[in-house]
Amino acid sequence: MKPLRLAIPGESLSVLCLGAHSDDIEIGAGGTIMALIDAGVRLDVTWCVFSANGARRGEAENSARAFCTGSNRVTLEFGGFRDSYFPYQAVDIKPWLEDIGKRMSTPDLIFTHRRDDAHQDHREVSMLTWNLFRDHFILEYEIPKWDGDLGRPNAYVSLSADVMDRKIKLLHEHFGSQRSKDWFDDETFRGLARLRGMECRAPELYAEGYFLRKLRLG
Repeated sequence: MKPLRLAIPGESLSVLCLGAHSDDIEIGAGGTIMALIDAGVRLDVTWCVFSANGARRGEAENSARAFCTGSNRVTLEFGGFRDSYFPYQAVDIKPWLEDIGKRMSTPDLIFTHRRDDAHQDHREVSMLTWNLFRDHFILEYEIPKWDGDLGRPNAYVSLSADVMDRKIKLLHEHFGSQRSKDWFDDETFRGLARLRGMECRAPELYAEGYFLRKLRLG
């Protein structure tokens, strides 16, 4: 399969990363971000977490900086919206996200949640993304969870074994609040990445899967 590059080494790429909760971006797209940086792409990252309250804000800040190590610039945006109640807070969430979009100018790439995610907060973020960014390149990432809602991605970013190892290490290092959850472990993260890597025949076995709903080929 002929790969289409998001950017070539030395090229600048403005990226907006949207996550409902503190570890969402890292789980869904963290490997892709590190792979782009490793490839020599000059990333200008706006890292936006909607619900980063209490100790989880510190986790989110430290993790974002770690995953973006080597980027050209990283801007952190943290909201204090109530976890699990996003559909009822949309009237406040929408202008908050709209203001971030206006201040950042036009992102080249947006990472957001999958439209059909079983978590209500994730779905709300995805809906608002498409509502506010109508003429953008958007990749919807996936989050494994108890709901068993994984779908069929139609876009993949292959990851090196080194990036995969670093992703897992950073997840454990920065999200101590999540370690007690039985799904938050090496096998979950590596197993999903191995499955997606098999589906796209990734050279080093691992990949992150995305849902791509609209693309303009140049």
